[in-house]
Amino acid sequence: MMGIVGWIGEKILNALNYLADLYSLIHRSIISLPLTKKHDRQVAVQVILRQIIFTGIDAIPVISSIALMLGAIVIIQSVTQLPKVGGDEFIGKILVLVVIRELGPILTVFVVIGRSGSAIPTELGNMKINSEIEALEVMGIDLIRYIVMPRILGFVVSTVALVIYFDVVAIVGGFIISKMSITTYFLDFLIIIIKSLTFTDISISTVKGMVFGLTVAVVGCYHGLSVQRSITEVPQQTTKAIINSIIICFILNSLITIIGYI
Repeated sequence: MMGIVGWIGEKILNALNYLADLYSLIHRSIISLPLTKKHDRQVAVQVILRQIIFTGIDAIPVISSIALMLGAIVIIQSVTQLPKVGGDEFIGKILVLVVIRELGPILTVFVVIGRSGSAIPTELGNMKINSEIEALEVMGIDLIRYIVMPRILGFVVSTVALVIYFDVVAIVGGFIISKMSITTYFLDFLIIIIKSLTFTDISISTVKGMVFGLTVAVVGCYHGLSVQRSITEVPQQTTKAIINSIIICFILNSLITIIGYI
């Protein structure tokens, strides 16, 4: 019995230390954000733009496919099934609840984790193995300012934009695809959505995008910089980053939903 209690206690302490390390990395990144020198701004902007292109723009085809399929399925089921049980007035609420509140942000971050969330620890891990990080430290370059902070900013901007894009494509594109099976006019459908959509829904969805992007970027950077000397540590840390990102995003998604709607 004592062995189980000790094991649980150790796991809890490890988790708390891990969260403390992530918070420390976020805090150091925020502190390093003010860039007074022109060269510093130029370098940071270049890294941010590259991160936005890779995380955001390059992910648009995958996001579009998932959003279209999800939107079509949810819209067809809502428009065709709810009227049969007298639930016509709930069509807009169901679509806002399913797509904009929950599935839009969480499915978007899953794609981001699979594509870019795995790329950051791999990239930084290989930089550690090739002694590039050590070389930057020897030259007196602030690793947080030049490596971590720009990636976090690029990740947050990209994730928020992708969440908004996912919602729009799922609602509008999903309706266009669903038009083959339903007779509802687009204008009527759009009015139903607008009436059901509130400022809280939009703000919570945006907050989720920001928090998810911050989480995935910080976790990826932390595990990438945790690589020491062995090349086998790179895939191990990448796997840990993906798993931890998914778990933390699920927990944060539940907390934000509870705080925002309950």
